[in-house]
Amino acid sequence: MDIESKIKEMGLELPPAPSAVAVYRPSLIVGDLCYTSGHLPVKADGSLMKGCVGSDTDQDVGYAAARQAGLAILSTLKAELGSLDRISRIVKLFGMVNCTPEFTMQPAVINGCSELMRDVFGEDKGVGTRSAVGVTALPLGVIVEIEAIVEVKA
Repeated sequence: MDIESKIKEMGLELPPAPSAVAVYRPSLIVGDLCYTSGHLPVKADGSLMKGCVGSDTDQDVGYAAARQAGLAILSTLKAELGSLDRISRIVKLFGMVNCTPEFTMQPAVINGCSELMRDVFGEDKGVGTRSAVGVTALPLGVIVEIEAIVEVKA
């Protein structure tokens, strides 16, 4: 089964691929790696998931936001690569969580994206390296921002 069919079978919908809103590219291929810029948790209707984990939202909402950012990453990769089947493996995810200084479960929040990639690409190809950090603010007040590096087939 191809990856896009699997995503549909999982009951998921890719949001529109985000376009650059400043001086950067949403993705860039260098050799056999595709790097994505930071992706926000954009829903299928184009709205953003906003908030601060630990004050006006909780870890579960943060997890859902990370999953949604992962879907946005997949949307960008599809636009860049033409097909998600060109992805050989997830190499690295870097996730930032908009949270209070007291909140320390950033890895549990970013699991929303990590588990999505594992479920879509499988345990071997879908699990790569990762960092999860807390920050005091993110663009447009979103809950998370996540970037990815993936290996691609020619």
